[in-house]
Amino acid sequence: MKTIKDFNFKNQKAIVRVDFNVPLDADFNVTDDNRIVAAKPTIEKITNDGGIAILMSHLGRPKNGPEDKFSLKHIVSKVEEVLGKKVTFVSDSVGAEVEAVVANAQPGDVILLENLRFYAEEEKGDENYAKQLANLGDVYVNDAFGTAHRAHASTTIVAQFFPENKCFGFLLAKEIESIDKVLNSSEKPVTAVLGGSKVSSKITIIENILDKIDHMIIGGGMTFTFIKALGGNIGNSIVEDDKLDLALEIIEKAKAKNVQIHLPIDMIIADRFSNDANTQIVNVNEIPDGWQGLDVGPKTLESLKPVIAESKIILWNGPLGVFELEKFSQGTISLGNFIAEATANGTFSLVGGGDSVAAVKQFGLEPKMSYVSTGGGAMLEMLEGKTLPGIAAILK
Repeated sequence: MKTIKDFNFKNQKAIVRVDFNVPLDADFNVTDDNRIVAAKPTIEKITNDGGIAILMSHLGRPKNGPEDKFSLKHIVSKVEEVLGKKVTFVSDSVGAEVEAVVANAQPGDVILLENLRFYAEEEKGDENYAKQLANLGDVYVNDAFGTAHRAHASTTIVAQFFPENKCFGFLLAKEIESIDKVLNSSEKPVTAVLGGSKVSSKITIIENILDKIDHMIIGGGMTFTFIKALGGNIGNSIVEDDKLDLALEIIEKAKAKNVQIHLPIDMIIADRFSNDANTQIVNVNEIPDGWQGLDVGPKTLESLKPVIAESKIILWNGPLGVFELEKFSQGTISLGNFIAEATANGTFSLVGGGDSVAAVKQFGLEPKMSYVSTGGGAMLEMLEGKTLPGIAAILK
């Protein structure tokens, strides 16, 4: 696997695919700069070597060419603040203006191109557009894990113009290594925590990881599809009635592979979906009609604590309850604290998938995890066993 460590960028122009698709408020201020911070080591390696870093990214989903609200000009000051140096912004991604700026750049300079998706050719994976991007650099660096599952011009097609001079940036290399650590670890036990509302959205992940894990903790809304399949009463809890047989199949497959499934034992139930709801704690398979399960109960947490503590590798993908409502956040917070404690004791913990990432950030747990993935969809596809086009293009 060729990474940025294998290159010296002295007097080289590096065209770098970063993921600066960051959230902006109504005044175009960046509200979360994590993705920019994550790309900093790669950019610094290039400039510290005496190379020129030409950054390219998309922002949002522009539909018909250039739209001011999706212009990367809005993030220039934040990128400068993170990098601690001047960034030259170009109001296009290809063409004469861009070529002139690149030609005049000095070693150590950072150039940011305009939103790639202002060109329909980017998402179409157009070869001619990719070639124009490629002509700007001597080396291609992909450091955008969040878009590695898309075969776009800047993530995949451009790489073919750099048969030898292409590599992964630090961030993308770290993502690949972290997922590899979960899927191919010789250390045991390996535990996967899978939450979220639907079994159907996790089925391909479950099928791919069953051979690789020892424990599977199931939480969130998908709990109730399993509980109902096993004959329990789930009241008005969320359920996928057409997936009951699938839930039983998963239980059987896990048994055959000696994977221990941990379903909640008790539940905090509510008479409505609200912080002001009436609540009670009941056995998970005894939820009365008119009530719904919104978080795991204390007995469940007690049973999970030793499983987490003894794990050598943990994948956390999905919360245990409706953590967005304070009243039902304790299960997810407690699980996060268990994982943080295990991590402090030498366990490798990987957090990925939108809701789990949002939870660790919200509850200040992010620094206590071994690695928090920057790419929701891309990570899920890797866990499903798929080869991502953006990664394959570098490995070719």
